[in-house]
Amino acid sequence: MQEHYGIALAFGAVAFGLMYCGFIIQKLISPKNKTDLKMDTYECGEEPEGEGWLQFNIRFYVIALIFIIFDVEVVFLFPWAVVFKDMGFLTFVEVFVFMLILTVGLAYVWVKGDLEWVKMKLKYGTGRYSASRLHEAETK
Repeated sequence: MQEHYGIALAFGAVAFGLMYCGFIIQKLISPKNKTDLKMDTYECGEEPEGEGWLQFNIRFYVIALIFIIFDVEVVFLFPWAVVFKDMGFLTFVEVFVFMLILTVGLAYVWVKGDLEWVKMKLKYGTGRYSASRLHEAETK
C-alpha cells in the first residue's frame, strides 16, 4: 500500500515540475520591451474604447447561470420523452417530481427578482440607466 503513495507523489512532483518548467522557460524567452501598443487591449482589430478593465454588472452572470441550469435540466427530459411509453407510471411520477422541483426553483428565482435586468432606480442615472431615471420621474 505504501508504494502506491510513492508513485502518486512522484507523478505529482513531475506534474508540478513540468508546470513550473513552462513558467521558467516563458520568463526566460519572452520579450522584455513592453510598449503601449503591446499592453493595449485587443478588440478583434477594432480600436479599443475606454479602459480594458471595467466592471460588468453581476446580473448578467446570474441570468446566464440560471439559463444554463434550466437548460441543462431540460436536456434530461428528452431521453425520458423517448422511452416514456416503455417505462410505465413510475417514471411519469419521477419526472413530475423533477418538474415540480424545477418549477419551485424558477418560482424562487422569480420571487427574488433575479430575472429582472434592471433592479435599482438611480436618481442621476447615466448611460443605460438614464431610462430608469426617466421612468422614476414619470411615476412620481
